Amino acid sequence: MSNINKVSTLVVGGGIGGLAAALALARQGRTVHVLERAEAFAEVGAGLQLAPNASRALDRLGVLESVRKTAVFPQRLVWMDALSGEGVTSMDLGEPFQARYGYPYVVMHRSDLLEALLVACQQHPAVTLETSRHVTDVVDHGDEAEAICADGSRYRCELLVGADGLRSAVRAVLAGKSDPVCSHYVAYRGTIPMARMSALAGSDNVMMWTGPDMHLVQYPVRRGELYNQVAVFRSDRYSPDHDDWGTQDEMAQRFARACPAVKDALTMIATNRRWPLFDRLPIEQWTRGRMALLGDAAHPMLQYLAQGAAQALEDACALADAVASHGHDLPAALATYADARKPRTARVQHTARLFGEIIHMEAVGARVRNALVASRRDDDYAMVDWLYASRP
Repeated sequence: MSNINKVSTLVVGGGIGGLAAALALARQGRTVHVLERAEAFAEVGAGLQLAPNASRALDRLGVLESVRKTAVFPQRLVWMDALSGEGVTSMDLGEPFQARYGYPYVVMHRSDLLEALLVACQQHPAVTLETSRHVTDVVDHGDEAEAICADGSRYRCELLVGADGLRSAVRAVLAGKSDPVCSHYVAYRGTIPMARMSALAGSDNVMMWTGPDMHLVQYPVRRGELYNQVAVFRSDRYSPDHDDWGTQDEMAQRFARACPAVKDALTMIATNRRWPLFDRLPIEQWTRGRMALLGDAAHPMLQYLAQGAAQALEDACALADAVASHGHDLPAALATYADARKPRTARVQHTARLFGEIIHMEAVGARVRNALVASRRDDDYAMVDWLYASRP
């Protein structure tokens, strides 16, 4: 039994959600140890949108000012028709928006956010970080929880947080093993130097061009030095039995009727890696004893509301609040945390799926949709109040 490591709080997973949870719990006085499967703490991907609910959580975590150093603060969300090149609607992200929600809309590189959280954790005396630790199983011992790693190492703790992503080992124990749900959509994404961006996009906007079964998102990141682009489309060749779907040829076919601005952008999309888009249905079992799920391990969602990271950050704050309010009764704290977070994250998961259907409508439906939203003002925020104004 000499290979068992004893820690107070164990966070499984060192991504955005895991580091946020570690920082939030440490700021409430707990000693936290983070296990990351990879050899280094790093984010795979490019751009990230952080709405006011995410900015609010980052402020609570004490890293918002650090994030500001590399972030971009767009002035508008602009929805364009990818076929006609005409505007659908837009949202003002300037003073009226920030006055309403108290925090800005932020776009940035995913690795810059992870770095801000990582530095904050490294600087906090109650947080320790360990890489190359692949947790394959967890066990509930009643008064303790245990994580078992692929290399045979074991960690016993008072509190275990599973922040280990879409294919979470902790989730498999708490909620049962199941495969994530593939949406049949795939993304190609990456950044280019700002000088190469489309003149139609503008450096102060988040642009979304939508068409039947496809869309393109563009916005600046890293102090405006880089331009992030994401092309998403539905593959007719999807099969769970093979990986030969969502190809570059399919992307070209799906975007064949797009306007010149979108086609021009596609020539600059990174195609060295494709990203199939998965989610899961909401689950009831977030906790067991002294173990709890957080972020994508609890509620993986499609990207259409740009809320994946935001909901993980909210989780971290809510978990720390619940633990602080229940003293040493950790099972009660985790039950309070789950009860607070399950309804909200389930609504975001379902709404993300619905919004994906709305933006990808075929021509007739798209024309009706565009006509319905054409008259809304760009300072009409009613449709996002439930999402942006809510506090963790």
